[in-house]
Amino acid sequence: MKVLREKIQDEGIVLSDGVLKVDSFLNHQIDPYLMKEIGSEFARLFKAEGITKIVTIESSGISPAVFAGLELGVKVIFARKKKSLTLTDNLLVSSVYSFTKQEENTITVSSQFITESDRVLIIDDFLANGEAAKGLIEIVKKAGASVIGIGIVIEKSFQKGAEELKDLGYRVESLARIKSLTDGKVRFVEDQVEVRV
Repeated sequence: MKVLREKIQDEGIVLSDGVLKVDSFLNHQIDPYLMKEIGSEFARLFKAEGITKIVTIESSGISPAVFAGLELGVKVIFARKKKSLTLTDNLLVSSVYSFTKQEENTITVSSQFITESDRVLIIDDFLANGEAAKGLIEIVKKAGASVIGIGIVIEKSFQKGAEELKDLGYRVESLARIKSLTDGKVRFVEDQVEVRV
């Protein structure tokens, strides 16, 4: 997705060989015009799949998921990382390790929002080792629903997550695929051709 790659080029900050900071448009401050484009692209990619729900994880996955939900005309559910006084019964629970935060989180979704007949699209901001996606897959499976695909805003292709999810049989659609973050530079993978920034 050209507009996203350009945004990463213009505003992304490489903090290390494994960490890209995009808090000016995705992880802290949100660019709603870009999120609308991202939502439209996810909707285009999955429109023929009969998606009935979108599931994401708080908080950075919410914006792209909501815009995709708007385009697809479906509801969006986000897994919570923190306990809530209002979210106590009939919970679907999984454990997720955050690569960026270097911590384990228990994520929860109320079982009333996902049914066995749901065809679920999982959307997340980053894909590194695939832990968040695997946790969301576990929650969807516990509800008896079907995971139809996984939409990722930014994939770190040099880490194992995308390959592992594909090996498990899931369709993974990433809007920007990063080949490397070495030497403080973002290098993209686009149809197996490296694009240097």
